[in-house]
Amino acid sequence: MAYSSTVMEHFTHPRNVGKIDGADGVGEVGNAKCGDIMKMYLKIDGDVITDVKFNTFGCGAAIATSSMATELIKGKTVGEALTLTNKAVVEALDGLPAVKLHCSVLAEEAVKAAIADYYIKNGQEPPPETVTAGHDCDECDIHGH
Repeated sequence: MAYSSTVMEHFTHPRNVGKIDGADGVGEVGNAKCGDIMKMYLKIDGDVITDVKFNTFGCGAAIATSSMATELIKGKTVGEALTLTNKAVVEALDGLPAVKLHCSVLAEEAVKAAIADYYIKNGQEPPPETVTAGHDCDECDIHGH
């Protein structure tokens, strides 16, 4: 299984790792089958994501997709961040092996979960885009980590 140089760079030197105390939105997603757990923290000023951090427990692809997702939404509006797709994360990483595509889905779901939390904390109904079906890790069942 070969990873792109971009994936390896984000795995070995992940961006935006950590926790934001007093975050405006926090989202945690994961799947016990594969062991990947992602927690995303957002700081939002007005409607702009001014800071984003993550903590991920998982494989190299999970760390790389978390890192790239934070880079893709930092400085964006909440609405722009809601349009983030796992496909965009994969493309920005110059691809992922098929058995690791679920990691990009988790990254997208972590961002959307943090945005949903932001809306809830502000007494608003989260947009429908923040509702995900949940991570079903069939690939993990077949191939493991």
